[in-house]
Amino acid sequence: MKLTPLFLGLALVAGSALAQPEPEQKMEAAVLQQDSAYQFTTLKLDSADGQRHYQLWVGKPDRPVPAAGYPVLWMLDGNAALSALAPAELKTHAAGQAPLLVAVGYQTEQRIDRNSRTYDYTPVVPGAAAQVDPLTGQASGGVDVFLDLLKQRMRPMVASVAPIDKARQTLWGHSYGGLAVLHALFTRPGEFSDYAAASPSLWWKDGAIVREAAGLAGRLGESRPRLLLMRGSAEPTHPRMPSTGDAEAPARTLVADLQKVPGLQAEYRRFEGLNHGPMLPASLHLVIERMSR
Repeated sequence: MKLTPLFLGLALVAGSALAQPEPEQKMEAAVLQQDSAYQFTTLKLDSADGQRHYQLWVGKPDRPVPAAGYPVLWMLDGNAALSALAPAELKTHAAGQAPLLVAVGYQTEQRIDRNSRTYDYTPVVPGAAAQVDPLTGQASGGVDVFLDLLKQRMRPMVASVAPIDKARQTLWGHSYGGLAVLHALFTRPGEFSDYAAASPSLWWKDGAIVREAAGLAGRLGESRPRLLLMRGSAEPTHPRMPSTGDAEAPARTLVADLQKVPGLQAEYRRFEGLNHGPMLPASLHLVIERMSR
């Protein structure tokens, strides 16, 4: 697959309200406190190096267990994801084919653990002298360690709480989480059936994630994954850099290139008028609605 070089020349800048969610905003998850037609179980574990402390909220819908087990929606930035859900919404979805919800978060009262997600959701950049995030100044490059932890420890822990359908696993993430979703698709396309990337940070490290897509067709094997890439029409191309021209072009072009990969289904979904922050709940609601049909 030949990819269009859309990201050459992008400057690296420090600090961004768009890519760095407000660190002091508290998690407020009504779905954990009210009747939402979901029963939540909490699981905890630490990273192998003891530096990151995870909390998983596993939500089981109030419906009969499917013969093959529940389809699973893995939600990155789990604290923020749960805060974006409403009990009434989940009650509506539980009446259909609602998935098992797994909010992969951190042991914190905050919506966002900025330092942990910076490491967990960013890939290693080959040849870089140091793996440091350009916006936060924190250590980056831990996404493969994180995805290994999800596969080897988190998934068995979740399966001990509720039967899961291994053939119907969706990974959703927003912003840096969307970056992690694309990396998972490009490097391990058989681990999930569906990849939902909301407002992915395509600009990160001069488009490093786009370069990872090269050779994807050869890595698909027997897997037939689906990608849903979502973006708000009011989002800039690069944080803290004014958009000029068609700000959606990088995302649309990436999806167009991926649609040429045999065996991969890729869809681009535009959210009219939405900026970066509102895309988190909007994209999550769409994914849950689709999985519940």
